[in-house]
Amino acid sequence: MTTKLGKRMAGVAVLAAALAAPVAAETVAIRAGSVLADAASEPSGPATIIVTDGKIVSITPGHGAVSADREIDLSAKTVLPGLIDLHTHLTGDPGGDFWKEATEPDEWGVVVGAKNARITARAGFTTVREAGSAPESAFALRRGTADGIVPGPRIVAAGPPLAIVGGHGDVSGFRPEVNELLDSGFTCTGVVECAAKVRLASQNGSDVIKITATGGVLSQQGRGLEAHFTPAEMKAIADTAHSLGLKVMAHAHGARGIQQAAEAGIDSIEHGTYLDEAAAKVMRENGTVLVPTLMALEGVSEGLGKGVYTPVVESKIRAVQPLMATLVSRARQYGVTVAFGTDAGVFQHGRNAEEFALMTRQGMSNREALASATTGAAKVLGMETEIGRIAPGYSADIIAVDGNPLADVTVLEDVGFVMVRGRVIE
Repeated sequence: MTTKLGKRMAGVAVLAAALAAPVAAETVAIRAGSVLADAASEPSGPATIIVTDGKIVSITPGHGAVSADREIDLSAKTVLPGLIDLHTHLTGDPGGDFWKEATEPDEWGVVVGAKNARITARAGFTTVREAGSAPESAFALRRGTADGIVPGPRIVAAGPPLAIVGGHGDVSGFRPEVNELLDSGFTCTGVVECAAKVRLASQNGSDVIKITATGGVLSQQGRGLEAHFTPAEMKAIADTAHSLGLKVMAHAHGARGIQQAAEAGIDSIEHGTYLDEAAAKVMRENGTVLVPTLMALEGVSEGLGKGVYTPVVESKIRAVQPLMATLVSRARQYGVTVAFGTDAGVFQHGRNAEEFALMTRQGMSNREALASATTGAAKVLGMETEIGRIAPGYSADIIAVDGNPLADVTVLEDVGFVMVRGRVIE
């Protein structure tokens, strides 16, 4: 019996050791027709990229013999770093039916998000910042793409946005008892409560703090687009987030709201519609980045006059249209750094790369626009040593296109190959 038991125990030990042993890392050789290592570079000639265990190991000229488990032939394409969108809403789809918030469970957002995650990755976006969602839905999706269960991009998730009671980001448009029932738990009033909600968001898994610093275009209110939080509340939010190692992104339209957010130390302004010289001066001095989301207006404008939006929302869309047509050029004139973000979810997911053409129409070069969605966006996320380039040690976030995006940025609207963290997205 002792011998049998000993054999059984030995067998268990061997099995346990086998299960504990790491899976052998696969090595992949990507045969590229040309490599654009980063937005500051020029496309190379033919090159071979070696990827092991989700990381880029080397980039060598030519297509010489290599030791790899498998090869990927991209010899007719330009290979470049995966794109980064700093403002998406994967867990939602566009539409004006605000009442659905009262009929659809939060869990439905994960289902919708799984669909949109794959669409977004296939469009060439290998990292996104999820800029506000129902509690837990974006966090569940983040884990799904990280673990490879859901095909999609790396997700930096904000979770529920912080808002003032009754402001943009808080539930409105229903009976009072329904508004109360749908409350996310992340509204706040006063510096103490606002600091506490930042800590709560951090506790619950937020990678970044999102606040709605001003009114919004798509909320069911006609009370203007200026500052919602007080300057002291905004500063409490920024200081608390920074003490926890988190950055803050602020939805902001009105010029004084933008200025107050930048003065408070908030890291990025999302939308920035009414940006003026005074607000831009503070942004420039504090290093506050503008994420213009030009595609948001492009998308919602397509629904005007079609019964998609309520009358109060339609009037706000029409009011901001002429301002968004000059936003990037104004920001650049005033010396404000511009980074790439689209607000996908307000328009159809997968159209993210159409933002590039809108940026270049306002004076950005193709190279500057590409940098805004690679090295520049990576810096905004604090991930500039991990993503945004094709370089040894960086994550294998790789896309391939026909043509040279430095010559024609619209080639990024048709991506032929996508790899996220070393996984090919089919």
